[in-house]
Amino acid sequence: MTRIRARGLRGAAASLAALSLILAACGGSDDASDDASDDAAAEESAAEDSSSDSDSGDSDSGDSDSVEVTQEGGILAAVQARGVLNCGVSGAAVAFSYTQADGSMEGIDADYCRAVAAAVLGDAEAVEFTALTAAERFTAVQTGAVDVLMRNSTWTQSRDTEVGMDFGPTTYYDGQQLMGRSADGFTGSSSVDEIDGAVVCTNAGTTTETNISELASLLGISITLTTFEDYDQVVDAFIAGTCDVITTDGSGLVGRKAAQEPNAGDWVIFPATPISKEPLGPVYAQNDSQWADVVNWTVYATLIADENGVTSADVDAALAGDFGPEMARLMGGEGELQSVMGLSADAFYNVISQVGNYQEIWDANLTPVGLDRAGSANAAWTDGGLMYAPPAR
Repeated sequence: MTRIRARGLRGAAASLAALSLILAACGGSDDASDDASDDAAAEESAAEDSSSDSDSGDSDSGDSDSVEVTQEGGILAAVQARGVLNCGVSGAAVAFSYTQADGSMEGIDADYCRAVAAAVLGDAEAVEFTALTAAERFTAVQTGAVDVLMRNSTWTQSRDTEVGMDFGPTTYYDGQQLMGRSADGFTGSSSVDEIDGAVVCTNAGTTTETNISELASLLGISITLTTFEDYDQVVDAFIAGTCDVITTDGSGLVGRKAAQEPNAGDWVIFPATPISKEPLGPVYAQNDSQWADVVNWTVYATLIADENGVTSADVDAALAGDFGPEMARLMGGEGELQSVMGLSADAFYNVISQVGNYQEIWDANLTPVGLDRAGSANAAWTDGGLMYAPPAR
């Protein structure tokens, strides 16, 4: 039942189309690996334009029905009435949301879309994926074109305030790095000042672009910054030799290296310590606390199950109390709280049984490209990491 919409928003309102043109003219684009994304000016413009979009109830919008229901009963009611979760993704982010040859969507972000669908609708495949560029993504949330955005988007102050988004729990702690060629003398221990004089490529209109520009100025080095609208173009230019170095979130570089490196060891990611903080997670419309609770606790459920060692194979034992009272409640047993959230008692049972706990989601998507959770910020808090969920009680 999983469906994927073509890149861009079908039947978007005229105001949304106009906004996309404005952002494109300003250089806003798709960042397939980080999407730390639109700079403050573009985000401020998006916030102003989209506020009129959402208030207008434009009947030309292909998602006008969902917007109307959202206004009357909240996003949860809209999704339940529709029977399908509209989830915004990248579609070009290896290991996060990447469209496969058969048209299916794979990656950790895609699986968190499925997790929300499992919680709300009881079916992890009741998802329509919408591939969005960086310029489109926040407007899609604001107008109700998507119910939730799972598009490796960085939580920043401006996005949380000026742009009018709300952010859920971090599903991946990331940071910006660079990738160069070993043939050019770069190694894993290279420092940023070694790119002095290089042509550096990234996505236009993103904080990735801003970060590297500011750091080069701070270090007193000179770089030629070349930007592209799509990250596929960035990597293609790197392969063609047009770019000496490319930069985005470290996870995105790892994914591209795993998928496209000509020969092992040809491409090198550096510096060892990222140059920025990029907490990635779900994004949803502001001021709908019920929907926020649903999305947040879906993520928390995968973390709590992981913390308690409950995998998709253990849900019945967890429901029976074999893993303690907290897991029994979370799986829908005595004292469950899912019902008061507007969900079925077994909502998170469905999430874990159909999608898995956090480690299972990680292993399915990130381990294959060489991303190791152990020793990273993404390890559980009990293992020295930052992954931590409130108690389910």
